[in-house]
Amino acid sequence: MGENLKAKVAELFNEPGCATNQAKSEAERKKGCARRLTPGAAAGGCAFDGAKIALQPITDAVHLVHGPLACEGNAWDGRNVASSGPKTYRLGMTTDMSELDIVMGHGEKRLWGAIQEALARYRPPAIFVYETCVPAMIGDDIDAVCKHASEKLGTPCIPVHAPGFAGSKNLGNKLAGEALLEHVIGTVEPDRTGPTDIAILGEFNLSGELWQVKPLLEKLGIRVLASITGDARYREVASAHRARVTMVSCSAAFINLARKMQERWGIPYFEGSFYGISDTSEALRTLARMLVERGAPADLGERAEALIEAEEARAWRRIEPYRAALAGKRVLLYTGGVKSWSIVSALQEIGMVVVATSVRKSTEGDKARITDLMEDPQMVGAVPAREMYQRLKRGEADILLSGGKSQFSALKAKVPWLDINQERHQAYAGYDGMANLVAELARSLTNPVWEDVRRPAPWEAAGEKAAEIAPAPLPQSA
Repeated sequence: MGENLKAKVAELFNEPGCATNQAKSEAERKKGCARRLTPGAAAGGCAFDGAKIALQPITDAVHLVHGPLACEGNAWDGRNVASSGPKTYRLGMTTDMSELDIVMGHGEKRLWGAIQEALARYRPPAIFVYETCVPAMIGDDIDAVCKHASEKLGTPCIPVHAPGFAGSKNLGNKLAGEALLEHVIGTVEPDRTGPTDIAILGEFNLSGELWQVKPLLEKLGIRVLASITGDARYREVASAHRARVTMVSCSAAFINLARKMQERWGIPYFEGSFYGISDTSEALRTLARMLVERGAPADLGERAEALIEAEEARAWRRIEPYRAALAGKRVLLYTGGVKSWSIVSALQEIGMVVVATSVRKSTEGDKARITDLMEDPQMVGAVPAREMYQRLKRGEADILLSGGKSQFSALKAKVPWLDINQERHQAYAGYDGMANLVAELARSLTNPVWEDVRRPAPWEAAGEKAAEIAPAPLPQSA
């Protein structure tokens, strides 16, 4: 790992905006907050993976992976992030370094050629170059190549230093934020600015969730100057420094970026969520209040309250038919980050009981919110598949909400499962998203297939009946 990257990682581990880091001693802080990964080991995501998924939703840019072909993986279906326009971000591009490139030291030359080819073929407004383990270990100077390409070709080429061995996926998210701060944000002036311009950080438009929130903001006259990075355009991200207020949707990803934007350009930020009715309403109230403090029209707060009242009433009308089917149902929530508490709040609103929630990738602030929400909070970390199966088999929960990798434990235990992570194809943000979530939960729990799969098979039932009517064995004579 280069000295510059080491210094950057050390700085991120000492992030003042992270309550977890600040609660540690100086010695503990030096150890870092991310588990070091072994190159080549499957560890549920590496720093490169985290940087790529954080930046790839910038839809009109080229995302070029400098490294062996396998690092790029399946770029198309990795995360279900939607675009309202350009599809360039969906293209999987890599320099495809071979053994010969490594031995002969041709990595930089190969990168220069790939940048030229990508620019000639797609004419993007920018190219993001991702450093992976191999070029980082052999010392390829991607900073020099990107600088030369930017000057000679007239298109910004942004180096993203996040080799997989640097740390976890969460660290990669933060390294992506550092790349935006150093090379992108503040480099372009927006065509116009207004007193109600905002930036949203950590919103990736999974399944189009941003589109469930933007209409609410537009009704209030609030413009999303930059979404970082869901359905984003490069110029929007580059002009984010002119926002009046920043909302951080996922603090685990971009809290460092929010804090530094406040330091550099004086943009205040807050952490909020658009999952659940009450959290969506609170986010709208906070945005309105902070924008008024920054010079927005004084009646913005009143208009926000009127919108909240109308939207909440409409959402509850849509939810009402499902309440009887969901009331009292027990949920095992196995996710992480902001969803570890925001989904808890949403489920409790409709009368469901969260028996346990995972706090993987959750900050201390997330855990504090869980404690406030749940009377007897059961916060769990990583749960092995065998243990999860046993908990579900024992009937501790009526449904599992998790990512795709955990679904098989639920299906084996004959318990309903609903995808709540980034691979899902349903949008659950805002008031409409909450109504969608309730409908999906009701459909899963009331599906007649569960009654069928739990019923003993005909041969099992026949065996049990035969055992019941079989005559008792005769006593054996001495």
